[in-house]
Amino acid sequence: MEIEAFAPAKINLTLHVTGRRDDGYHLLDSLVVFADMGDQLTFEPGPALSMDVRGEFANGVPTDDRNLVWKAAEGIGWTGHIELSKSLPHGAGIGGGSSDAATTLRTLAEQGFDVPPNLPLSLGADVPVCQAGRAIRMQGIGDRLVDVNLPHLPALLVNPNIPVPTGAVFNALASRDNPPMPECIPEFESAYDCAQWLREQRNDLEQPAMAVAPEIEQVLDELSTTNRALVARMSGSGSTCFALYPTMKDAHFAAYEIGAAHSGWWCRATQLN
Repeated sequence: MEIEAFAPAKINLTLHVTGRRDDGYHLLDSLVVFADMGDQLTFEPGPALSMDVRGEFANGVPTDDRNLVWKAAEGIGWTGHIELSKSLPHGAGIGGGSSDAATTLRTLAEQGFDVPPNLPLSLGADVPVCQAGRAIRMQGIGDRLVDVNLPHLPALLVNPNIPVPTGAVFNALASRDNPPMPECIPEFESAYDCAQWLREQRNDLEQPAMAVAPEIEQVLDELSTTNRALVARMSGSGSTCFALYPTMKDAHFAAYEIGAAHSGWWCRATQLN
């Protein structure tokens, strides 16, 4: 019997780089939310592991043990055929591969398979938070997760269709010891309140990412000037940027505005939570 699952896009509303361990892992303090859009997976049990990838961003995605979805299924001993429909761009800072792997773990765990405790983090720092799939403060190397209550956040995601390698961005980071977020994250009554607080926070990878992909600065400028934009920032290590709005109508209007001006950009209005 086929099992269908949804892998939402992950958005870093903040990303503070607070240190680096001796083993090279960076320490982070990040407020993470998830979109109501993402990739789709279908699982069909069988005697051997196999995989197909289709969809808008299927090109270049491996269908063997190089894929995190394959690694996740193999790591818990599941066999069968997996079909992955890729709607999220690659190298985009929105956790496409990590969310796909996390959704694989979560879906197969619901079918009775045991997930080894160390497996999620071994697949990537974003996999544990993507397993949760809800608003969370992520700290450490991605291993410390605390639930956060946030209002629904109307948003526009924009990517200039330029993949950004995470390693290159971290290599361009000037300072690896930066202040964390405040100890307590307030309760927000509205998207406006949340955006006002976010203005005082950071994504420490934004500047180094611009050095790798200067187009990110143009995307942020365009988002900042859309009507009723509350705050604009880059997600993760780039190259996707987001803006928050008071309503979904505002987000859709901004999507139309930017999409008309930049037909080559990936542009999606969504709700974050």
